[in-house]
Amino acid sequence: MSESEITCKDLVELVTDYLDDRMPAEQRLRFEEHIAFCSPCAVYLEQMRQTISVTGALREEDLDQESRDAMLSVFKDFWR
Repeated sequence: MSESEITCKDLVELVTDYLDDRMPAEQRLRFEEHIAFCSPCAVYLEQMRQTISVTGALREEDLDQESRDAMLSVFKDFWR
């Protein structure tokens, strides 16, 4: 694999930028090349699109403090 190729792990970390169209053109091309050849990642991307479509947009201010704290506690160790 070349250094510029996107791995499955990279794709999971970049999917939000891709869906929000916040990705530089070159990186977007590598992302799309990856999903063209990796069916599990293509499925993951489609699942993310469906989730966004079904749930809509949830803004921080839409949550009460208790719900916000609960979500933060669930995800606090995610990136460790």
